[in-house]
Amino acid sequence: MKRYKTIYPGVFFREADRIGGKGIERIYYVVFKKDGKVHEEKVGRQYVDDMTPARAARIRAERIEGKRLSRKEVRQAEAETKWTVTHLWQEYIKHKPSTKSLATDRGRFQNFIAPALGNKEPAELSPLDLDRLRISVGKNHRPQTVKHIVALLVRIINYGARLGLCPGLTFKAPTIKVNNLKTEDLSLEQLSRLLTVLDEDHDTQAANFMKLVLYTGMRRGELFKLRWEDVDFDRGFIHICGPKGGKDQIIPLNLAARELLENHPRDDSPYVFPGRGGGQRKDIKRPVNRIRKKAGLPKDFRPLHGLRHVFASMLVSTGQVDLYTLQRLLTHKSPTMTARYAHLRDQALRRASDLAGVLIGQAMNGTEAGTEVVNLKDRDGLE
Repeated sequence: MKRYKTIYPGVFFREADRIGGKGIERIYYVVFKKDGKVHEEKVGRQYVDDMTPARAARIRAERIEGKRLSRKEVRQAEAETKWTVTHLWQEYIKHKPSTKSLATDRGRFQNFIAPALGNKEPAELSPLDLDRLRISVGKNHRPQTVKHIVALLVRIINYGARLGLCPGLTFKAPTIKVNNLKTEDLSLEQLSRLLTVLDEDHDTQAANFMKLVLYTGMRRGELFKLRWEDVDFDRGFIHICGPKGGKDQIIPLNLAARELLENHPRDDSPYVFPGRGGGQRKDIKRPVNRIRKKAGLPKDFRPLHGLRHVFASMLVSTGQVDLYTLQRLLTHKSPTMTARYAHLRDQALRRASDLAGVLIGQAMNGTEAGTEVVNLKDRDGLE
């Protein structure tokens, strides 16, 4: 558009259609030099902003003296004072340690939450917004992923509300039903093959890592953090620092785990299973998957988490370990997770009850107790 000069230096205008009315109005601009650069900025419209050449000249002087922000800077400042979901996220991560879970949350936020709701303030969100997020993510991802993403959004907003930065949600977030509890187990034959491979494998660190999961039921992350100072050989305990449940825990150092650790290679690193340079190990996926494949275990068997399930299943199947004790050994924060093994306990109780019936029958028939071998375990399809 054509530029028209005014009587004020550095002030000019262009003509454009009037907003909200008929005719033409002037749009005023200022030009000035600051810090060696020439700036041209729009300062306002004739009718909408009640702008005049004299006002534009005053604004120009204030901009040169640094007493006034540009219109763009004003908009940016206004945006920064709004606690949008993105700004809340930025504040949220400032106070979180850099962990694998934070990296996962970062991916969830950047890929799903930010594009859909990042520019909105919590007060602007509606149940429809969260439902659309749920539906959008659910098209290509599992319910568990959807659940984590919605939970992260709610957690960010709750964090802001707790600090007084924004109001909390005035409605309940959508409930995502998830049924992905997977209790893995190995047959005696599979377990025997695995133990043989572990005894023969050249990677002592990986082999002992897997054995310790099987002996103690510890999580992968807990073993990554395990230091020699956490193993109390004198009193027979392992101190678990920062478990998934949050609170530090102590579990017994059983004989199998004790023997393994007493013979485990040890160097100058404080960690039992050190990573590069003696620091904390971050991953062990490649060697344990190689061992799983060599032992001929199912492809969907998770070598570490699966062995944790094997540990739990073996204990409960004996009928001698109650679920509360198992919960303590597995350091489950809630009994809900441990409850997945309840059916194994029930089967063990039924086997014991059946055995009692057999023994009574033998007594009634005059047969000496113990002369028959009753394999009630196979009756349940368990090995």
